[in-house]
Amino acid sequence: MRKWLERRFALTPQGAKETMRAILASTLVSLSAYAPACLLLLVIDDFVLGSHRAASFYIILSVVILIVILILLFIEYDRMYNTTYKESANLRIEIADRLNRLPLSYFSKHDMSDLTQTIMADVEAIEHAMSHSIPKFVAFFFYFPLLSVMLIGYNWKLGLTVIVPIALGYGLILWSKKVQIRINKKYYLQLRKNSESFQEAIENAQEIRSFGMKKTLKISLDAQMDESERLHLRSEIISAIPLLTSNIVMQLSLALVIIIGVNMLIGGEISVLVLTGYIVAALKIKESVDTINENVSELYYLDARIERINAIRSAPVQEGTEAAKEGCDIRLDNVTFSYTEDSPVLRGVSFEAKQGEVTALVGVSGCGKTSILRLVSRLYDYDTGSIDIGGKDIKHISAASLYKKISIVFQDVTLFNTSVMENIRLGNKEATDEQVREAARLANCDEFILRLPEGYDTKIGENGITLSGGERQRLSIARAFLKDAPIVILDEIAAALDVENEQKIQESLNHLINGKTVIIISHRLKSVEHADKIVVIDGGRTEAQGTHEELKQTSPTYRKLVENAALAESFMY
Repeated sequence: MRKWLERRFALTPQGAKETMRAILASTLVSLSAYAPACLLLLVIDDFVLGSHRAASFYIILSVVILIVILILLFIEYDRMYNTTYKESANLRIEIADRLNRLPLSYFSKHDMSDLTQTIMADVEAIEHAMSHSIPKFVAFFFYFPLLSVMLIGYNWKLGLTVIVPIALGYGLILWSKKVQIRINKKYYLQLRKNSESFQEAIENAQEIRSFGMKKTLKISLDAQMDESERLHLRSEIISAIPLLTSNIVMQLSLALVIIIGVNMLIGGEISVLVLTGYIVAALKIKESVDTINENVSELYYLDARIERINAIRSAPVQEGTEAAKEGCDIRLDNVTFSYTEDSPVLRGVSFEAKQGEVTALVGVSGCGKTSILRLVSRLYDYDTGSIDIGGKDIKHISAASLYKKISIVFQDVTLFNTSVMENIRLGNKEATDEQVREAARLANCDEFILRLPEGYDTKIGENGITLSGGERQRLSIARAFLKDAPIVILDEIAAALDVENEQKIQESLNHLINGKTVIIISHRLKSVEHADKIVVIDGGRTEAQGTHEELKQTSPTYRKLVENAALAESFMY
């Protein structure tokens, strides 16, 4: 049963185990609820039918029943609520850990708002169901058959009168399950779409205002909200109709017991005590069913959320072992890669970047240079061919081990809303403040940092919004200095720098790359002319490789790049 709970409700093994305990506690609580009814029957038997029991018997029995019920209620509360909150935390940690092990390609195909909603809203929904619906719903199917056997076994006519309407009512709810799940899933997906649209609008607020798109965006968002309200209303109606109908059917249980029971009493088939017992049983079962019915739709609503969590769990993760301690040569052999199946980016790239050398990748925009860097750093996995680092295939190296050996500076910089000091310290969490300042100095950051209100302790806003593009880029470079990894990957690091700062960065790089494997991309050919090896990428393939002077003689593509660079430098406004 534990495995079924894990699959059905996307629980962790520990969560499923605790849910089983909650189900057992709910079953015992439900059964204990019949104890006062049994005590009532004893009172009727004593005072109405002439049995003679001491008053102390009822006092002691009442106290015992009260204590047992209170203990069971306390246990049920602990199992249903306290452990639920622990499972909520464990489930979020498990999902976060899984996401941490997924390749970057997974995130490029899924919206960030959708993943955020899975971690927050979907887990919260499962948490609520665990504390309110799942234990009671499953427990009902444990004790209801037991009660049915007892009621039918004592008097089959009255037993069936109690059980059949309840069974028919539940059958109606189960019959409507597919319809409820389908409309609830549509509503769920529409809510996700709304979330994505609002996040997109917030992130692109500057562009929306600049191009006068406020009115158009408002109309679009209003339409999405109207659609979600329409789907919400439909889902509520479709869920309510079978529940109301089943409630009406289940109400027949008590009415039929009274009608049929009275006739049997008049006919002498049963006693007043038996009739009272079956009426009480019908009332108690109907009470339990009413409580469960309130939560049935919630369980159906979970299906889409559970499906999304299980999709994350089933996504393939990047496996591998520790990277080789010695040797950081990088070799690509006939590598192919595509972000989507019908759009190949790399069609057979081969070259070698040796330790202690600078290897530059050049080519026109869109030829696949940045994609190569993403494959080398295993942010994505290649399709065919091979990529070796230190003689070991990169697919056999764990991502965590590989990242320890690589410092990456991409063109798009990501910063956090914390201090300058802590943003740079991401390169090495163990670094001292003095080491952070030295890295900032090498990356030519200290000059603008010292001008900030609180220097290195200044908070720079979401993604460094208070800094210029060049300042953000230099902080990213400082991280690479601080990490001091044996492999350095640089993607257009001078794109947002002026000429003066670019020269200073080039001087600093001479210290950074000494004895390391360096792969660099730059559209400014002047900055890579003295690289040990230049690899020309054209149309996703390796067109040529060699030094600057060699390529000017052997590579038409490189000559064209040099000519275009010269024209750009000589252009005047």
